[in-house]
Amino acid sequence: MKMEKLKYLNKELQGKTIQDALAFVLENFEGKKVFSTSFGIEDQLLTHYVAPHFEKLSVFTLDTGRQFNETYEVFHKTQKKYPDLHIETFFPEEKDIMQYVAANGINGFYDSIEKRKSCCYMRKVKPLQRAIKGAGLWITGLRAEQSQNRESMEFLEWDEANQLVKYNPLLHYSLKQVEEEINEYKVPVNSLYKKGFLSIGCAPCTRALAEGEDFRAGRWWWENGKKECGLHIHQDKNY
Repeated sequence: MKMEKLKYLNKELQGKTIQDALAFVLENFEGKKVFSTSFGIEDQLLTHYVAPHFEKLSVFTLDTGRQFNETYEVFHKTQKKYPDLHIETFFPEEKDIMQYVAANGINGFYDSIEKRKSCCYMRKVKPLQRAIKGAGLWITGLRAEQSQNRESMEFLEWDEANQLVKYNPLLHYSLKQVEEEINEYKVPVNSLYKKGFLSIGCAPCTRALAEGEDFRAGRWWWENGKKECGLHIHQDKNY
């Protein structure tokens, strides 16, 4: 997609409600459109807004094989609340897991950043690549305040690595706004959220936040620096 069109569309999205913005984006993109959910609080709110458009897009989740049981519980509750919305699950390749465990041990990701990123790659990035294959638009629950490297993002961005447009409807939402709307619409939430798990990933790699800690501090807490798994690598825009 030409950057001029993205500029135009981003300008048009300014000031629109999330309902109107989502409808506008879906109307202005042809081809396959996908929404990814990890069943975190942001994705749960987006699921509520996406559900009425179930015929216009595909919804998927990535099951890494190391999920919390609470994540499966909210998955089930979400299916019951939005029965028309089919959520497809993508799993890692069995051979990749067998090779990784044979070489590094079942929890080898604790040993080094390289081994952790390798685990994320086989359990998340490779399944993601299958899930978004052929898509022109990928809807995500990213918010600017989640981390410093997300603060300069736009509603619509060209994702060079995946060769598609990424749409971030909740980009300028505060966590308080997300929580208020979740409560208003009675959307199911992962029970770990109220226990301090603001960002929920794989069970061995996620812990509750201590008071005052950064939003992402509970993910890969034994590491320092940027904490991304490779699904959302923000690249500097050239427009």
